[in-house]
Amino acid sequence: VLETLDNGKPIRESRDIDVPLVARHFYYHAGLAQLMETEMPGAEPLGVCGQIVPWNFPLLMLAWKVAPALASGSTVVLKPAETTPLTALRFAELCEQAELPPGVLNVVTGAGATGAALVRHPGVDKIAFTGSTAVGKDIQRTLAGTGRRLTLELGGKAANIVFADAPIDEAVEGIVDGIFFNQGHVCCAGSRLLVEEPVHDLVVERLRRRMATLRLGDPLDKNTDVGAVNSAAQLARITELAAAGEAEGAERWDTGCDLPERGHWFRPTVFTGVSQSSRIAQEEIFGPVLSVLTFRTPEEAVAKANNTPYGLSAGIWTEKGSRILWMADRLRAGVVWANTFNRFDPASPFGGVKESGFGREGGRQGLAAYLAAAPSAGGAA
Repeated sequence: VLETLDNGKPIRESRDIDVPLVARHFYYHAGLAQLMETEMPGAEPLGVCGQIVPWNFPLLMLAWKVAPALASGSTVVLKPAETTPLTALRFAELCEQAELPPGVLNVVTGAGATGAALVRHPGVDKIAFTGSTAVGKDIQRTLAGTGRRLTLELGGKAANIVFADAPIDEAVEGIVDGIFFNQGHVCCAGSRLLVEEPVHDLVVERLRRRMATLRLGDPLDKNTDVGAVNSAAQLARITELAAAGEAEGAERWDTGCDLPERGHWFRPTVFTGVSQSSRIAQEEIFGPVLSVLTFRTPEEAVAKANNTPYGLSAGIWTEKGSRILWMADRLRAGVVWANTFNRFDPASPFGGVKESGFGREGGRQGLAAYLAAAPSAGGAA
């Protein structure tokens, strides 16, 4: 309830996705903590870790960072986003009830200046940041030459690639989940749909039919599919880029559903006839807006998918396993899903390349980022 009140996401997502994943991350890292001596011999806690989390998944991003830090034996200074601090504060209360020693976990609320102060503090041994690429670049410049560790998980502009032999109805469900989950406030959202030309019209027709069934409204209603945009500033950003898409000649279609009178809302929207150079095909919108492009060959699909500054994730929909392997080897993305989208597991490392950042969160690789010494050759993953 706190996460939905604070963030605007549907409570069904908070209940069925966010909170269970949070629990699994702590459970997984609790297991790793017990195996540290045998799995990562010679490794020591890194020290004081400054962690800055965004507003789109406040509690889940907290778990991604806090769990491995505590498992390593390090201490944490966490700064939640200024618009979504409630679950971090509630988590701090739970840590106090669990009798976590004083000073091991510290939550400091505030806006950008607070995060900047944490980054500059000489007593911090590592910064872990999830957020915008622009802020990530500023943090990297600040820490350059200091010898302190840095992990960045930044923006994305993922391609969801649908081949003609794909199971179309399943692909449409994956497309909807890929872009409209959490109102599109997802770094790895499948915001670019690349469709093989022979099935373009069929995919678009079925996609629009499915979008028309999405329920937008009160996030605390368990039947809601699309909740509220997090802030007025984010709504303005989404609105601006959608208008730019129309101005550049793309065809806009939305569900036409009624919008609540109070709050910040944006209808699920799809653009067709999008050019590769269009702003809506290049810039991260971070909202429920999908751009559709076409391709004729796998080579063209790879070229279009990689034609972006980002490289966080991608999706492939096809019946041919050999094609999936061929594509995955050539896509410049940290995570590639096959015939699914937005699947996460705490044992699987997550992160990007290019302007989507560097470093991994989750798995043994994510834990290693909080250790002062690299695992020996015998214990490395």
